[in-house]
Amino acid sequence: MNVLITGGEGQLGRALQQSLAHHQVTAVDLPHYDIANQKQIFELIDTLRPQVVINAAAYTNVDGCVSNYALAFKSNALGPQNLALACLQTGAALLQVSTNEVFPGDRPGGYEEWMPLRPLNPYGKSKAAGEFNIRGILPQHYIVRTAWLFSVGGKNFIHAILRRARETGRLRVVTDEIGNPTYAPDLAQAIAQLIETGQFGTYHFVNKGACSRWEFANEILRQAGLTDVTNEPILSTEFDRLSTPPHYGELLNLNGAAIGITLRPWEEAVAEFLNG
Repeated sequence: MNVLITGGEGQLGRALQQSLAHHQVTAVDLPHYDIANQKQIFELIDTLRPQVVINAAAYTNVDGCVSNYALAFKSNALGPQNLALACLQTGAALLQVSTNEVFPGDRPGGYEEWMPLRPLNPYGKSKAAGEFNIRGILPQHYIVRTAWLFSVGGKNFIHAILRRARETGRLRVVTDEIGNPTYAPDLAQAIAQLIETGQFGTYHFVNKGACSRWEFANEILRQAGLTDVTNEPILSTEFDRLSTPPHYGELLNLNGAAIGITLRPWEEAVAEFLNG
């Protein structure tokens, strides 16, 4: 299969290149290719003629999206629209990577794929707009929502927790933000399985299980052998940041499970990350 990956240098983009190594893969990223540049993207897809485009490119600085919503919308909404239009012209399928932040976080039981979107913050709004644009243009699409992504080579929560724990010996982590820690290689493998099926639609691919940020940090400390580090539970109102993440952001994998695609428990993924 001829596959184009946009955002190829990010955590997920690099993992996708490994999971799809048995295919003909081209990976592009900034500064050489910008999905918001319609002319450039049309020419690239017309030249390569991929069967599937996987868009792992996004402006993911959640707090930065508050102060620069124009950039967030350009990257996360206009870029996917350009990809969908180019795919429509060439007959390619498009897989868009989205986020749990398209939901408001008011459902403690978690979100199923069909549930209505109501993002609270600029990042979530820009990603929801990207989903909307793709659905309105291209029938042959996959929307894959994920959350709390981590990988060995990327900037992520686990690296931040370990660094702070080793530098200060104490942490303060929020208890009222719930989500699914997701290991980029596991997500990439699930995506690799999905594009083989040709079953278009919306999917929630996250490692099995949900936890609070505080619980996530505790498990990281336990597995890293840093059990002497103090981890004080706090509320998000005590943590100064520009953006407001959803309090209950758990994603439920119904559609993927129905076709045999599931991800292992997040605790097992953390163990592989720490031992890698």
